[in-house]
Amino acid sequence: MKAIVQEGYGPVDEVLHLRDVPRPAVGDHEVLVRVRAASVHPDVWHVVTGRPFVLRLMGPGLRRPNDTIPGTDLAGTVEEVGENVTEFSPGDDVFGESRRGMGWRNGGTFADYVSVPKDLLALKPGNITFEQAAAVPTAGIIALHNLPTGRRLRAGQHVLINGAGGGVGSMAVQLARAYGARVTGVDGPDKLDMVRSLGANHVVDYTREDFTRGAERYDLIFDVASNLSLSDCRRALTPTGIYVFIGHDHYGKARGRILGSLPRALCLMALSPFVRQLPTPDLSNPRQSDAMAALKRFIEAGQLTPVVDRTFTLGEVRDAMRYVAEGRARGKVVVIP
Repeated sequence: MKAIVQEGYGPVDEVLHLRDVPRPAVGDHEVLVRVRAASVHPDVWHVVTGRPFVLRLMGPGLRRPNDTIPGTDLAGTVEEVGENVTEFSPGDDVFGESRRGMGWRNGGTFADYVSVPKDLLALKPGNITFEQAAAVPTAGIIALHNLPTGRRLRAGQHVLINGAGGGVGSMAVQLARAYGARVTGVDGPDKLDMVRSLGANHVVDYTREDFTRGAERYDLIFDVASNLSLSDCRRALTPTGIYVFIGHDHYGKARGRILGSLPRALCLMALSPFVRQLPTPDLSNPRQSDAMAALKRFIEAGQLTPVVDRTFTLGEVRDAMRYVAEGRARGKVVVIP
């Protein structure tokens, strides 16, 4: 089969190459999927470049990647199932992730075929395309896991999403609206029409307006772009409002090459018992099967529609990753083998 192979850590033009490789074997609890689409997201960029360095200690491999085919999100058609798989059959259309836990490992989806643990997949909703379905898993799970629902986010509350026009932000806008919140989306001027189309009640062009100095107060500031200061955000929060930091590293531009945004994330966690605007740290990993089931329900109900900015062929993966790292994408970027 054709696949993108990563030969080491470094710039995408130097370490990624299109190769002929053997088709993966299928374990007893796995599903072989013919990949119809796979998304490009920041975690893929981090694993390919090996930046920040600390992430190499969390699974990918210290000197070179242990798994050589990048990509973790996918949508496709079941080709073959393992001996102990009863949930899926050949011909089923599915979507999901190919790796458990955090996405700081290559998952093999930038290829014609990938073998995936059965519990990481769900049947693809019929009301979206393969390209849209591939855009969902990582971004959708991050948004779903970090939006504080229940007691902390109720219908009628005002949510501000900073970085509303990207992959996670576009999901968060729609999920917050599905929860009944009023949503303000913050992003650059070229993304605001798209943010409005997703249901945002109000949009802010960050190049022209600093919302932290305005009169509006928010029950939740969801900082996907991760470029706001806690002190500025506290001015813009209601007395019971909270600030959620996602930790986007802006493809190595925002923080150091060694630790990236980890020091700030740890600092906010340490402050959380003493600052009422910070949520209690949740170090649990959401069950991917539960998260995928929830996202599927939102999609089928018409409350979540994945946004795909551009598609690239498998041979154009390096172009796709450069485009994502420029930060101009509206929604998600998808690779089609």
